[in-house]
Amino acid sequence: MIKGISYGALAGAVWGGVFLVPRMLHQFSPMALMTGRYVAYGLVSLLLLLPTLRAVWPRLQRHDWITLLWLSVSGNLVYYLCLSVAVQSVGVAPTSLVIGMLPVLVTLVGAFEHNAIHIKRLILPLLAIVAGVACTSYDVFSAELGSGLAQDASGKTIGMLAAAGALVAWSAYTIGNARHLARRPDLSSHDWSLLTGVVTGAMALLLALPLLWSPAATNPALPWGLFAGLMALLAIGPSVIGTGLWNAATRRLPLTLGGQMIIFETVFALLYGFVWEARWPRPLELTAIVLLLGGVAASSWAHATHTPSPEHAG
Repeated sequence: MIKGISYGALAGAVWGGVFLVPRMLHQFSPMALMTGRYVAYGLVSLLLLLPTLRAVWPRLQRHDWITLLWLSVSGNLVYYLCLSVAVQSVGVAPTSLVIGMLPVLVTLVGAFEHNAIHIKRLILPLLAIVAGVACTSYDVFSAELGSGLAQDASGKTIGMLAAAGALVAWSAYTIGNARHLARRPDLSSHDWSLLTGVVTGAMALLLALPLLWSPAATNPALPWGLFAGLMALLAIGPSVIGTGLWNAATRRLPLTLGGQMIIFETVFALLYGFVWEARWPRPLELTAIVLLLGGVAASSWAHATHTPSPEHAG
């Protein structure tokens, strides 16, 4: 469990950086950011997979390819597209806090798994996490109303809906990925991560082709050097290293606890966002952070002190 939590925390530290990129590259559309990131991820994954491809390829079954396709769409393409829209609409802090709801969805699913902890022991931690996200939502719209910019409310609504979409997409990936890794112990976490990258990159390349003929693609005023550098950094850091760490954590933790490790992504995204914006968190943001961290800490303690009942043992 200690190793699993450590890997989950490290993955969160790496993944937290992805929230900053849409702010740093605000001149680019969410679709351009999504395709750029995952085309680069696909290329890096293919290069890293080549030495073991002959050994891995024959073991892949039809079900593996189907799973790779939908995990790539949900956990990568849809997730980062929605995240980019949300960050550019409402900012890093609200987006990361909404996605911090992921432990609630994953825990509710995991509670019904064979070796899961009883849901009654997780009610208070989950309520704390829900309350934290409620504080975030109220903070976004109260700040909007207080500024008197009513015409901007629709943009913030779109941003919050996009953050919710990213939450659903990432939850589906987390649950599906954990279940498939459990069914295929013969596939290493590292190889599975790289296979996901190759499949995602192929689909992102198809989506990127129409963008090459758009006016933005030939606009010399855009910071293309920064774009290329950050896309390469995202491919190596969050996509390859972060996903590998996450898969390693997934193999060592039950679904009810493993899903909650995503809270570290929220924490580091908030930290990076506040540093980038050179400000301290607002009172409601601070309250949300305390509630989210408290909820995950209480859940982790419940797992650490949990003794499986006879019907769940073995």
